[in-house]
Amino acid sequence: MQKDALNNVHITDEQVLMTPEKLKAAFPLSLQQEAQIADSRKTISDIIAGRDPRLLVVCGPCSIHDPETALEYARRFKALAAEVSDSLYLVMRVYFEKPRTTVGWKGLINDPHMDGSFDVEAGLQIARKLLLELVNMGLPLATEALDPNSPQYLGDLFSWSAIGARTTESQTHREMASGLSMPVGFK
Repeated sequence: MQKDALNNVHITDEQVLMTPEKLKAAFPLSLQQEAQIADSRKTISDIIAGRDPRLLVVCGPCSIHDPETALEYARRFKALAAEVSDSLYLVMRVYFEKPRTTVGWKGLINDPHMDGSFDVEAGLQIARKLLLELVNMGLPLATEALDPNSPQYLGDLFSWSAIGARTTESQTHREMASGLSMPVGFK
């Protein structure tokens, strides 16, 4: 890292992340999982367009910080989704990043150990592993597109994405939304 009077003045450390391709190779999607996600994306699109009469409900925890707790929630969520599937299409909210206007925990991807270590690579690995387990359960998943890099690492596992209230007027996030390969909602 070049550091002088003009460059990287406020940067104390630099770490190179694994590529999205390397993460996906370590935690790959099966063809069956790909088909399931494609089908849930189509179902969501059909509901939004009025071709499916059900209501779309995206719900779940504010953010994921503990994979085991998320899996327990998912088991209960799956049972409820089956119970109401005639009239509602439930999509599990699995948010790993938290927008901040002040200091605070930025989410599992940015600080997976919740200790200020900012081990982003470990956060991405934990997130991808958990998402694969949730997809294996047959659940459609939702996220908030916050960091423009995250969709390259995890976007193939989500059926729906949100642009949150704090970022709806951000040009970067509107442009990112146009490139996501899934239905996108704006708060």
